[in-house]
Amino acid sequence: MWKTSLVAVVFGTALVAQATMAQTQPRSAPPVVKWELQVMRDGQQIDSFDGTTTVGQARTDTHHHVTQNSVGCKDVPAGSIDLARTLTISPTQADASGVTFSIDAQETLEETSTRTTDTGCKLPPQPRQVSANHPGLKVPPGGDWTSWTIVDKDPNLVYRLRASVANNP
Repeated sequence: MWKTSLVAVVFGTALVAQATMAQTQPRSAPPVVKWELQVMRDGQQIDSFDGTTTVGQARTDTHHHVTQNSVGCKDVPAGSIDLARTLTISPTQADASGVTFSIDAQETLEETSTRTTDTGCKLPPQPRQVSANHPGLKVPPGGDWTSWTIVDKDPNLVYRLRASVANNP
């Protein structure tokens, strides 16, 4: 019986020592990712976002662009539309093969066609809401752009993203 108790005490002491060592060993911090995202509309850059975000963290930014259109038979400026763009971007993994991102996007776009009344007077364009989510956009290392098409046409809307692991100080 005393042998069993001695083994239990020795085994318990070893477990406590191992747990203490595990707590005192420093854990490596998650990588920090430097990224840049360009918003392309019909081949032209119309907006950009950039940041430095720790893997596992998310960053949300909203950009606003208020536009006003000429409407009516007298073609006078009236009625503005807030073309808001909100992105939540989160690097979920970073390694030698690149950085993987989770991206959530909400866009307010202005319709591209011009509408008129029966008498030929201009009507204001209608806002169009677009939402998109990419759970795992992989961006290779080396500064090359990775493209993600949000809207195929009317207008063509593409996000281009590049990223690198930032040097830790």
